[in-house]
Amino acid sequence: MAGSLSTLPLPVPLPRQPLDPGGADAPGIPDDGGRHWYENELGWATVPGTPVRLVVGRRFDVLDLPLEAGRAALRHLGPGSPVAVRADRMRLLVAAGSAEELPGLLEWLEWGALDLDLVALGAGALMEAPPPPGAERDGARGVTERARGSQGAAVWLRPPEPGCEVEASLPTLSALGCRAGTPDLVRLVDTAAAHCHRVRLRRACARQSAFSQGLRPGERQPLAFS
Repeated sequence: MAGSLSTLPLPVPLPRQPLDPGGADAPGIPDDGGRHWYENELGWATVPGTPVRLVVGRRFDVLDLPLEAGRAALRHLGPGSPVAVRADRMRLLVAAGSAEELPGLLEWLEWGALDLDLVALGAGALMEAPPPPGAERDGARGVTERARGSQGAAVWLRPPEPGCEVEASLPTLSALGCRAGTPDLVRLVDTAAAHCHRVRLRRACARQSAFSQGLRPGERQPLAFS
């Protein structure tokens, strides 16, 4: 009928998607767990993607070894030498180019013939970036909690300090024979290799003992009661 209102239903707009409080555009929360912090505060290159990964071989190399062996090597690091931990592995940051020196250095120290669980990461490698120190104070509580909730996520044991010359604190081969207190790659690698060997022997003995008792790895012998 003329002049009557249409009875057809009007289109209803779809509900708006809620804002992601942990998104990269949220105020006070660093994108991708601190990419801005690494690139702008430290000048360390990263690659696109999540989690944030650091480019190794430009500003530093990495020695990756068992956590137990890494603890003994900490005394050969300078006070500003960064150290990261991921699951049961420790990652010691050393001077760029050290990865290329490691095989020859192990041979010179007479560790080259042994199968050590000591890995050097150099040019072309990537390292998962731990959350920046103080992330919760900077409003990145969600990022930090997600990192803590991820099994085996990397964390800083000794974080790098912005505004400092991190490279000057990294162990280097050229520090051999320098004054006491200078981070020395030779002493670091020798200590790390020795303790990697001890860890390897201890694990081999544990496996042999379990095998001789007919136990599977990690299984305990049942207690006997009279």
